[in-house]
Amino acid sequence: MIQKHQLIEEFPEHADRIHELKEKNSHFKKLFDEYDDLDHEIYRIETDSEPASDETLNKLRSERVKLKDELYQMLLTL
Repeated sequence: MIQKHQLIEEFPEHADRIHELKEKNSHFKKLFDEYDDLDHEIYRIETDSEPASDETLNKLRSERVKLKDELYQMLLTL
């Protein structure tokens, strides 16, 4: 099953913190928006709405994981 990986769904226990940081921390907001855009792009590729090679898809997935890790660390430390 193909699904989106929205940050709030990935970390539901941090939903309030995600909202707070999006409002108060411009760097978090920038990374959050990048993650969201990347997730949307990956979803379009996975659902065959947008053509891409496997190599491109894997690169995008890797970037999404890195962003998710960075955002998660910010959730824990800010």
